[in-house]
Amino acid sequence: MSKPGASVEASQRAAGVELGGRLAGLSLPRQVMVLAAWPLLEQVLAFFVGLTDLLISGRMEVGEQRVAVLDAMGLGGYVGWFFNILQGAVATGVMALVARATGGRDADLANRGLGQGLWLGIMAGFGSLILLQAGIPYLIRWIGLSAAAAVQAEMYLRVLAISGPFSGAMFAVNSALRGSGDTRTPFLAMVVVNVVNMGMSWLFVFGPGPIGGHGVAGIAAGTVVGWMAGLLTSVLMLGRGPAKGLHWSRRTLRVDRSLMVRILRVGAPQSVEIAGMWMIHAFGIRVIAGLRDEGALGAHILAIRVESMSFLPGFAIATAAAALAGQYLGAGSKEMAVRAVRLCWLWAVILMSLMGVFFVVFRRELIGWMAPGSELHAQLAVPLLVVCALAQPFFATNIILKTSMRGAGATGIVMRWAFGSMIFYRVGVLWVLSEMDRISLTGVWVVLSVDLFTQALIFSWLHFKGRWLDAKV
Repeated sequence: MSKPGASVEASQRAAGVELGGRLAGLSLPRQVMVLAAWPLLEQVLAFFVGLTDLLISGRMEVGEQRVAVLDAMGLGGYVGWFFNILQGAVATGVMALVARATGGRDADLANRGLGQGLWLGIMAGFGSLILLQAGIPYLIRWIGLSAAAAVQAEMYLRVLAISGPFSGAMFAVNSALRGSGDTRTPFLAMVVVNVVNMGMSWLFVFGPGPIGGHGVAGIAAGTVVGWMAGLLTSVLMLGRGPAKGLHWSRRTLRVDRSLMVRILRVGAPQSVEIAGMWMIHAFGIRVIAGLRDEGALGAHILAIRVESMSFLPGFAIATAAAALAGQYLGAGSKEMAVRAVRLCWLWAVILMSLMGVFFVVFRRELIGWMAPGSELHAQLAVPLLVVCALAQPFFATNIILKTSMRGAGATGIVMRWAFGSMIFYRVGVLWVLSEMDRISLTGVWVVLSVDLFTQALIFSWLHFKGRWLDAKV
């Protein structure tokens, strides 16, 4: 009997493809595991940061004030995603460029991509900061939060916006490292971000005065300090010299406009995509905030926090899929790029579906753990986990196929096809049902799940059609 991975190794030899660096000599399954292991641990840490923020906010107040705080943090979580509009575009472009350069064994181009990504990430972060600070009052009014929740949300978001330049730079640097096949260094930097974030947020809220007692602003301040500490860690770890892979030098940090254009050409479609997705999700938040059920927005966020446990393996494997797709295409093998993505697709569907079973079996315990003593939120959130569980295979499909296409540089394809289904379901269907007053929070989640199913069909078709393999970086 042949050894596991032997057929894949045979395919690699037949195709004449051998990746370099940290992935040299490894079978495809081992390459996936090497690339996914550290991002998985990183995702676990990120989950506990989000959980810590939720536990802190859920224990700051009681009664109606607790509902206001949780609703404010719910909006804050979505607005925090706003940073990805600009920062995520830069990160995607940097990863695609560095992955292609690494696969083609062009170390100079990979390092210059890292340097240009740093500057673009900082600029994107400042852009996010300015846009968020200017738009906070209008966003809060449009969403329709209660007066008490609006006050809490504005305090949180004003402070959170300051983290933009630090997170933008770190997103770009970490994406370059992942594209080069190094997922360990980004993990170590994110350990610093998350540990500092959790510790400082708790201190700023529950610590003795004048350090403590700052409420939701204290939670946001902990996030800012965490990103600052993480960026410093990344910069220092990359200063160790060329023997360690990607590294800084005066040449790589010198501004190169042509290379910046290449990065932005790949990342710009994702920027448009994420901006559109953010506005679509903001509309969904508005619908949820306008439901008759008190605390609907807070319950929605509680369920998302639980669901995010399934993202842990999903996004970790997607990171591997994107890096391998880019590197194998850089090495000239479309066949191995496809094999890598399909192996990741299979693993993600299996793992996320198992997480769905876990959500159903322990749904009451999970929500009770997130918001102890809040029966109001528990009644609304528990049914959502059943809907979430049924959608996991389709969610896994979307995560892997979209991320791998972006890693290959096919961000335009993802952008063009992502909007149709989302606009139809998440805007059109939700708007009609809300106007007719015929939808509940559980109904909203059913609509979102149907959208995931539709997108899974679309991106499966696009994957097998194969045009994403011809993207230029």
